[in-house]
Amino acid sequence: MSPTVEDKPSTAVKLSLLTLSAMVVGSMVGAGVFSLPRRFAEETGVAGALIAWAIAGVGMLMLAFVFQSLAVRRPDLDAGVYAYAKAGFGEYLGFFSAFGYWASACVGNVTYWVLIMSTIGAIWPALGDGDTLLAVVLSSIGLWAFFLLIKRGVKEAAAINRIVTVAKVVPILVFVILALFYLDTDVFAENWGGADYAGSLFDQVRGTMLATVFVFLGVEGASVYSRHAKRRKDVGLATIFGFLSVFAVFASVTIVSYGIMPMSEIAELRQPSMAGVLEYAVGTWGKVFVSVGLIISVLGAYLAWTLMAAEVLYVAAKDDDMPRFLRRATPDDVPVPALVMSTVLVQVVLIITMFSDDAFNFALDLTSALTLIPFLLAAAFALKISLRPDPLAQRERTGRDLAVALLATLYTAFLLYAAGLRFVLLSFIVYAPATILFVMARREQSRRLFSPGELVICAVSAAGGVMGVIALAAGWISL
Repeated sequence: MSPTVEDKPSTAVKLSLLTLSAMVVGSMVGAGVFSLPRRFAEETGVAGALIAWAIAGVGMLMLAFVFQSLAVRRPDLDAGVYAYAKAGFGEYLGFFSAFGYWASACVGNVTYWVLIMSTIGAIWPALGDGDTLLAVVLSSIGLWAFFLLIKRGVKEAAAINRIVTVAKVVPILVFVILALFYLDTDVFAENWGGADYAGSLFDQVRGTMLATVFVFLGVEGASVYSRHAKRRKDVGLATIFGFLSVFAVFASVTIVSYGIMPMSEIAELRQPSMAGVLEYAVGTWGKVFVSVGLIISVLGAYLAWTLMAAEVLYVAAKDDDMPRFLRRATPDDVPVPALVMSTVLVQVVLIITMFSDDAFNFALDLTSALTLIPFLLAAAFALKISLRPDPLAQRERTGRDLAVALLATLYTAFLLYAAGLRFVLLSFIVYAPATILFVMARREQSRRLFSPGELVICAVSAAGGVMGVIALAAGWISL
């Protein structure tokens, strides 16, 4: 193993605007976009999809503006999502934000391996839907191969991600163009209202919200990796550029699919459903084309998310909010213990998928739910420093800052409501045991374990975790 250094500043690799932007795009363009046709068709028709994308687009744009604004106003805060929660609401909630963001990244990485194996499983039945023993073994080999790649150095991994980002966007754009060419206006019109679905239009839109969250995860990518930026303002520019680059693509993939085949049939497609839609339009080669693009896309997204997951643990440990062993890094600036911990969690969840009925969709929704609390805390921090002066801010607050922060906070709060009690309780099951790491960090510093306010938060999270376990055991909620 390469030598490690602890409590000693390493020579941080500096990333350009182009590379930071590629990390944002690479983070967002992953497994989610290839599953969009089926996920939306299961919930709503064209009208509901347009409304859902309008809400998601405005809400996520506000969140992107929040990260852009905070990167300029508080350049002292690194690893954005985690650091903003800590600065605004204390160490314990900052710790929860870091852990939740890290856990969501790891669970999201599991969906990538499941989807790759499911894609290959269409021609190799032994892989099933990506959750058979053979699929898990092959996924595990790929998992540890990526670990060795990233361990070589952040600079090399980031450079590979920039190349892969270009390679994986092309097949998605080709899909949209071909779908427009083969679009049947009569089919599109029949799919307009989603009349066959139970519930109001509001319920239909609400049902799509977690899917939109998942595909936009990564909009904060440049903020998370802010300590590596050559210029601080590049963090905000990369965030906005990355968001605008993919929003139209995501919405287009969803909407044009409604013009290819009836949504009742789209809802029954095997994932990745984008491959099934193109196969319906142009034949078998379309399915193969999308499947190859998916594998490239998912591997690139996996690389970006593994980098970000390890970075969050590393920076939290440097700030004494995680145990000290996670602050170690190699001379090449790779936080190896954090990388190992991330890889191990992905490995454990991969094994669990063999016992799940629908590993992909469950992991996708849980990933989204785990990210909502860190997003809400970041938006609330922006709202907090927009309502009153912040002595550490590098520029004065503006009316625009207040409006953006308020809209972003309302949007993320609505997402928690849309997620529903099931995923809130499941999130508590994940969050509650994490307090052990917080206690380890406090003991290392010979500090009081909890303040009175932190004890209340601990009690709430523990109660939520217990309720979640009881609900699972009683069958009130399921995996």
